Amino acid sequence: MRIGIGYDSHRFASGRRLVLAGVEVPHTLGLAGHSDADVVAHAVTDAVLGAAALGDIGQHFPPSDPHWQDADSLELLRRAVELAAAAGYRVGNVDVTLVAEAPRVGPHIPAMREKLGLTLGTGPAGVSIKGKTNEGMGWIGRGEGIAAVAVALLRSNGP
Repeated sequence: MRIGIGYDSHRFASGRRLVLAGVEVPHTLGLAGHSDADVVAHAVTDAVLGAAALGDIGQHFPPSDPHWQDADSLELLRRAVELAAAAGYRVGNVDVTLVAEAPRVGPHIPAMREKLGLTLGTGPAGVSIKGKTNEGMGWIGRGEGIAAVAVALLRSNGP
């Protein structure tokens, strides 16, 4: 077994959709980024890549590459899972903490778990997502953006 940790954060931006774990969440602002800026998918992607010792999201999907402009971050995650599989690993489970003052994500967590579980090949039972606030402290507390931290457990495909 191998464990990886991922982190991502994006600031809010007007005129963009808010996508979290592949789910469009109603909000007045979206997140700024080269892709769809899905902080959950990005943190999980880094956790998977890190557990497999395969670098990070920026190495595989650089923001300097126009191919990834407005990309669906679940597609990036799917590719990271394929890279891990090619290295001999499959995802066992992931655990994510999403930190935002707004919007409240609780009602969207079942759909997020479903989408991530499908992408990871674990089903929703292999995905945990918790929503937390920053209790009004710092840039997140001021409502400037959202952050996510993820841990991924990979299991060897071999004997």
